[in-house]
Order: sequence, then C-alpha cells, then structure tokens
Amino acid sequence: MEGLHERELRVLRGPRFAWWCLQGRQDRQGHAVRDLPAAARGRALNVRSSALPDFPWDLLEPAKAIAAAHSGGIVDLSVGTPVDSVPPAVRQALADSSDAPGYPLTAGSPALRAAITGWISRECHASGEFGVLPTIGSKELVAWLPTLLGVGPGDVVVIPAVCYPTYEVGAKLAGAEVVRSDSLTAVGPDPRVKLIWINSPSNPTGRVLPVEHLRKVVAWGRERGVIVVSDECYVSLGWESEPVSVLSDEVTGGDYSGVLAVHSLSKRSNLAGYRAGFVGGDPALVGELLAVRKHAGMIVPAPVQAAMVAALNDEAHVAEQRVRYAARRDMLRTALVKSGFEISHSEAGLYLWATRDEDCWATVDRLARRGILAAPGAFYGPSAAKHVRIALTATDERVATAADRLAEPFTD
Repeated sequence: MEGLHERELRVLRGPRFAWWCLQGRQDRQGHAVRDLPAAARGRALNVRSSALPDFPWDLLEPAKAIAAAHSGGIVDLSVGTPVDSVPPAVRQALADSSDAPGYPLTAGSPALRAAITGWISRECHASGEFGVLPTIGSKELVAWLPTLLGVGPGDVVVIPAVCYPTYEVGAKLAGAEVVRSDSLTAVGPDPRVKLIWINSPSNPTGRVLPVEHLRKVVAWGRERGVIVVSDECYVSLGWESEPVSVLSDEVTGGDYSGVLAVHSLSKRSNLAGYRAGFVGGDPALVGELLAVRKHAGMIVPAPVQAAMVAALNDEAHVAEQRVRYAARRDMLRTALVKSGFEISHSEAGLYLWATRDEDCWATVDRLARRGILAAPGAFYGPSAAKHVRIALTATDERVATAADRLAEPFTD
C-alpha cells in the first residue's frame, strides 16, 4: 500500500467494522445487546454505516476547497446533477396536483402506470407484458434492491468492475458479498450468486454494452436462477452508440423472467430534485418489490407522480436537453484532448471518462488548482485509479470557463 494517496487508501479500505458482529446479538464480552445500558446499546446498534465504505464525495472536500478558491470561481464537474430548468409542462403538472391530502398509491396512479408502460414499450422497444413500479428516484432502489429481493448473508452480488458506488453499498446493506467482474467466465459457477448488476450506458465510463452481451448475461442469469438488473438511467443519452435496453425485444424477445430495468427522470427531464424513477420487467419480481415497499412506506408523492406522467408523455423536452448536453460535451471533449487527456469510452451518458495516465488524485489536484472539480476514478473501483470523471452538467458559461482553463499548460 506504500505510496498510495491517503484519500485513495480510505476508498480502498472499504468496511471499517463488520456488520455481522450483531448476528449473535451479543457484545464482545458476551452480554446480550438488549441487556446493555441504553447508551451502549445505541453504540452497538449503530454499526450499519460502519460496514459501508466512506461516502466518496466527502473525500473530495479538500480538492473542492482548492477549486472554490480560484479567482474565477469553481467549475464543479464532479457530480451529474442537472442545472437546467425543469420543463414547464412538468412543473405545471406538479402544481396542478399539489392539493393532495391523501396517501398516494405505492404502485403508482393508474395514469402513471400507463405512462411508464407506454414509455418502456416505445423507448425500450419492449412488446411483452412487463410489470412497472415507480420509485423515489433510482438511487434508493439501487441501494435497497438486494434487501427487498431477499438477498442476504452468504449470498453474492456481482457488480461491474468500474461502476456507480451504490451497487456495492446495496449489497453490503443486505449483508451480501460483492464480486466485481465484467466477465461471466470469471464469476464461474458460484451457486451463491443471486443478483448481477449491469449498467449501460455506464456511469462513469459511458460505455454501451452491445445486444449480444446483454443476451449472454440474461441467458447466463436464467440458467443459474440469478436475477439480472440493468441500470439504464442514461439510455436516452447516446452520442456515438445507440444504447439498448435489456427489456428490448432484441434482448429478451418479450420474456422478462428474471430481468429488471431501472430508469430515472433525473437526467433526461432534469427532475433530480423531484426524486422520480421507476423499475420495469419481470411481473413476479415487480410484484414482490411492491409487496415489500407497501409495508415500508416507499411511496412516490402524488404531485411527483403527476409530474412523472407529464415528463414521460413528452419527448420534445428530452430532445432539447440533448442538444444542450451535446454542445457542452463537444466543448469539453475538445478542450480535454487538446490539453493532453485521453478520452476512454464515453460514447453515451453524461460524462467524459478521461485520463492523463497518472494517479487520479494527482489529476484531480491539477484540475482543482485551475478551479475545476472532477471525480476521481478511485470512487468507481480499484481498476479505475488513473481516470477522472468529467460531468456535462454545468451551465454553458461554466463549461466555457472550464474549456478556457484547460487551455492553460499543465506544467504543475
């Protein structure tokens, strides 16, 4: 571990205290947890977060402070949070439904279920009978999906080698083991595998998985009774490749058994602040999720459900947003390449996956001194330690500012 950046070490350390220490409901002296004094009992029960990795963006605070001190202000390209306005029709739908004193349906209103079904049929080219369920954004579903589906201690969840950190978090919350792999052969015939995540277009790399690969994953999962979950939150943002949904007839042929697809309106419709997502696929799995979520009170607010209907029934605003992102992408990509970066993958999605063939934290620091904040590849997996993720989610003015700063020689 010698020579590793301290922040990188903290990312790689992972769990700091085993969650399973409470399995026997005893402390280290053998006393039952329920018999402990209240203060000690509180400490003993507060180990769930300790089983998780450090929250990545907390580790970025020092670089953020450096970038914020730039005389021209910070250009924050570290997080894919939308900055453009919510479409007027969506805002109006939210306002029109704001007088909602009663409890909404966990399953979603009939109008929302119809809108989600129609969107998946049209945009994902899925002609079969699939189940749908609205979620409180996509992150909460990703984090709780293994638990909701009964994955637990002794089970294995397979995630991509380089991926969104919450896949790992969700597995750990369930008490399962995590295996990072992009190769089904490398996973092998392990009967402990219960769920496999795929992500296309990928966050952070922007890589798009071909139809043939998706078919192989689905077939592999069905042969072994493994649930296949595809995170498709960026499926509307293909640039150099056209993303294909795992629910597409090209992949599943209308048979969704053992398959789920996760979607979000945060990126395509600028609704990150609304927390609006949904899942579709195997009706039995969706039904199980609904049954558990009803007990847990995981309900999308009624005004947000109405806003989702408006967003899903209108593709014009998505096309307009794509034009904005395309322009920002071209400007940033050109500036990064001219300044000596190599762009890997990045054929779809909201990010440029860039490298200077050096430790990612060194690149983050170099950019921070120019007032630009990027996300280090170490956030997304050990094999990504020489890349940084550059988001397209900044205003036109901030993106132009970043391009100007990237023109400065990288001599430091």
